[in-house]
Amino acid sequence: MSLILASGSPRRRELIALITRDFIVRPSSVDESRITAPTPAQLARALATAKAEDVAAANSGCTVLGCDTVVECDGQVFGKPRDREDALRMLRALSGRTHKVHTGVCLCRDGRMTAAVETTLVHFASIPESELQAYADTDEPYDKAGAYAIQGRAALWCSGIEGCYYNIMGLPVHRTAQLLAAFGE
Repeated sequence: MSLILASGSPRRRELIALITRDFIVRPSSVDESRITAPTPAQLARALATAKAEDVAAANSGCTVLGCDTVVECDGQVFGKPRDREDALRMLRALSGRTHKVHTGVCLCRDGRMTAAVETTLVHFASIPESELQAYADTDEPYDKAGAYAIQGRAALWCSGIEGCYYNIMGLPVHRTAQLLAAFGE
């Protein structure tokens, strides 16, 4: 298999390795701020597609996997926080609420393309302000959509999920494996 993961995310590297160890990493250089879509789910798909197409353009004959995860709360997109205050804003909005995590997955090879979006509902308990402040003082929220890592300390706030757990980490493993099989990989 000639599979390229168009993402520098260490979590995605770990998760794609559950499907195959035969891949290389080549992060995309797409300017994500220039991509828009009518809904958060469509945005996740559009970003994943742009990343896959960007890397595929320079790697003919290879299958490229592009991914992007966004958190949606009340129709608003929560990407990676800009700074501590932005992380706190997002976490306060998620506290005691249910939100959606959308991950777009796109496969490209030599002009062929397929894409999908996986959505998981995440239920958070109320988060005490002291815990929010302490969490914002760690490195954990700053490279994650929605300002949290479900596999990290945010597990303490997660009272339940509906859907794929791995989707919350950034790669819906089952769905991605199905797409790869159907794509011919």
